[in-house]
Amino acid sequence: MAQPIILITGASRGIGAATARLAAERGYAVCVNYRCRRDAADAVVADIVASGGRAIAVQADIAIEADVVRMFETMDGELGPDGPFRALVNNAGILERQSRLEAIDGARVTRVFATNVVGAFVCSREAVRRMSTARGGAGGAIVNVSSRAAQLGAPNEYIDYAASKAALETLTVGLAREVATEGIRVNGVRVGHICTELHASGGEPGRVDRLAPTVPMQRGGQPIEVARAILWLLSDEASYSTGALLDVSGGR
Repeated sequence: MAQPIILITGASRGIGAATARLAAERGYAVCVNYRCRRDAADAVVADIVASGGRAIAVQADIAIEADVVRMFETMDGELGPDGPFRALVNNAGILERQSRLEAIDGARVTRVFATNVVGAFVCSREAVRRMSTARGGAGGAIVNVSSRAAQLGAPNEYIDYAASKAALETLTVGLAREVATEGIRVNGVRVGHICTELHASGGEPGRVDRLAPTVPMQRGGQPIEVARAILWLLSDEASYSTGALLDVSGGR
């Protein structure tokens, strides 16, 4: 039986890496995207292969449209002959140093939106072109990784990041309705405080521990807990869910 293919952006670490490993366990051939951490991406691929799965690592900066197109073409060439492309996880995301709006310049906002929003749009476009039954595809599912910051606003820290995630959620709802008759479901997970390296890039590696007391469950989440939600939304068990945002935030 043909092995379905999944592409996960930003899959060299954190939520993306956990999702890649779990997707392989669930029977997907995995395209592991990374921007600069080739060693980490290769380690994820090695883990999957060692467990009997199939995976490749493909470098691409999601903020650059030509890179995205090349990434999908590479996936087509290396994994495509052996199975249909059935799943995309728009996980890649960036944030910059914690700051109030008065200290944020336009260049920073452009950088954040280029990856978190424009990159997700272009990846989704390439996915729809391959999945849509109206274009001869076999259908499939897309999951966008959003954040509770989209609702909470992240004041005094990352309001540009929060705004970018709100835009991603609007993409989720709009695209879900646009392609619902073409065999494609589009959903999102809205994550809370998850223990990943992302917080270090914002200048506070211990942010999850600091904020844990504000979470009803009194702890930060683990990447695998988000990965399980993503794989559920991609699965046939979620066959009647599209345009939905699933909170994975410990109740916050």
